[in-house]
Amino acid sequence: METLQSNKTIPWDEKKRRLKQIFPSITDDDLHFNDGKEKVMIDRLAYKLNKSVDELRWIIHSI
Repeated sequence: METLQSNKTIPWDEKKRRLKQIFPSITDDDLHFNDGKEKVMIDRLAYKLNKSVDELRWIIHSI
C-alpha cells in the first residue's frame, strides 16, 4: 500500500489543510492516523464523505 505522501512532496499537514478546505465537514480528528493505520483513517473518511476508498485516495494524491 502506498503512503498518503508518496505522490508529491507536499507534507501531510498541508494536504490536511487542503482537504479541510475542499470538504468543510472534515475535522482534524478525521484526518489523524498513527503510523501503519492509514487504512483505518481512509476507510472512516471515505464513509463520512460518501466516497469510495479509491476515489478518496485519488483526491488525496491529486492534491
